[in-house]
Amino acid sequence: MKIVDIRATTVAVPLEAPLRHSNGAHWGRFVRTIVEVEADNGLVGLGEMGGGGESAEAAFSALMPYLRGHDPFQLEALRFKIANPTASLYNNRTQLLAAIEFACIDLIGQQLGVPASDLLGGRLRDSVPFASYLFYRYAAEGYTEVRTPDQLVEHTRELKAAHGFTVHKLKGGVFPPDFELECYRALAAAFPGDRLRYDPNAVLSVAEGLRFGRAIEGLNNEYLEDPVWGLEGLRVIREQVRVPLATNTVVVNFEQLASNVLRRAADVVLLDTTFWGGIRPCVKAAGVCETFQLGVAVHSSGELGIQLATMLHLGAVLPNLTYAADAHYHQLRDDVIEGGKLAYADGGIAVPTGPGLGVRLDKDRVAQYAELYRELGGYPYDRDPGRPGWYAQVPNERFADPAVSVDVST
Repeated sequence: MKIVDIRATTVAVPLEAPLRHSNGAHWGRFVRTIVEVEADNGLVGLGEMGGGGESAEAAFSALMPYLRGHDPFQLEALRFKIANPTASLYNNRTQLLAAIEFACIDLIGQQLGVPASDLLGGRLRDSVPFASYLFYRYAAEGYTEVRTPDQLVEHTRELKAAHGFTVHKLKGGVFPPDFELECYRALAAAFPGDRLRYDPNAVLSVAEGLRFGRAIEGLNNEYLEDPVWGLEGLRVIREQVRVPLATNTVVVNFEQLASNVLRRAADVVLLDTTFWGGIRPCVKAAGVCETFQLGVAVHSSGELGIQLATMLHLGAVLPNLTYAADAHYHQLRDDVIEGGKLAYADGGIAVPTGPGLGVRLDKDRVAQYAELYRELGGYPYDRDPGRPGWYAQVPNERFADPAVSVDVST
């Protein structure tokens, strides 16, 4: 089996509403690039990468001189062909590699007639649990804003009823820390039997991180994720706060993982199949974490069904996955895979059982959302449509005003 073609299509898939985060917002849609890798036997493997547009489509096309005739089974060779660590200093290709690796694993699974999880060591669970992943959001047609503690609790109640979540993660760093502490405590009071996570995306100062961390010590926390920026900042918080710390921002490769092992700053590493360059690096990293008693979770970077499938197959095979995975997925209105969105049940999503990744493209949906991307274009992830001219600093001091309701629909 040899690679004969690579096709990339950028799509914009609508969200229920614009989602706010510490560095900006998701402006009512996810922009993703869908990758199709065709082999000489007629099989097509699927990959996915965040962001995109013409530049991403061109970047994948530019990989053809590297990969024409490559055997998808040769996954280690693939890594060096695309992301040789010294050559890649000049053209960072980690996320390109991840999308191609997804597609190659999909091709191998289809060729052998087995699901990707069998190629990764065999599944230990048939369903992967997920956290609710709560965002402050602007109102949109059919969906109310989430800004106040009461709105947040009501939104969480609706998600719990619909999907069965028992773990709730609040994406913070939008409003002043004292206000978000009030919101977090409201969640704890409303759902006393459920577990909580807070993630301000590293924009708090060390002083604010310490203050916030100490204030939540008595709650049913799973972990405090990236309260401040950097391994050194996390170490300061970890030394003085009795809540496990997690990161997805500063342990995203093996050198950083080694540093965290030698001088522990984070207790939990969130593994992202895109950030780490594929599913297999995440499995390797989870093995290191198992050896050194670090917790692991599965990170979400705004996925559609193809990347979600990689997250499910990863979660299925990790023996030390003791935390529910993250997913933005329930925030989407639709998907580009056959059958539409994968369903939640009892707070989890079933691992696909078909060959390879176990999902296939719905060509009509791809065409529909490719056209929507051409119509709307991309958006600046690190800007907020409700705060023109604003941009985040690290640490941040210019938070949104929680007393102000903003209409971004026009």
